[in-house]
Amino acid sequence: MYRLTVMYGHPEDPAEFDRYYREVHIPLARQMKGLTGWTIGKCQSAEAGNPPPYYLIVSLYAESATAMQEILESPEGQATIADVPNFATGGVMFMYDEEEVLIPVELS
Repeated sequence: MYRLTVMYGHPEDPAEFDRYYREVHIPLARQMKGLTGWTIGKCQSAEAGNPPPYYLIVSLYAESATAMQEILESPEGQATIADVPNFATGGVMFMYDEEEVLIPVELS
């Protein structure tokens, strides 16, 4: 399983980030074909009183690095990537990895 992790920094306006992400970006990204999984999570600090280093972490999954590249290079993938600067006012970081599952997780 191949994963793209997207880590969003703290936005200038969290409420507007949340609105845009849910109402505009997710519907746009849902048009990408070939993903085998997708999770999002708002970050919480592990240390009381300190903000987490990121605001939101997203994981996109594909069968292989080649499959992920094809998804992201598709017109739908390119439109999704092009939309990121429209709401990611706190910056964004992309990381890729070959994920090894030690204990399977089922999210509801």
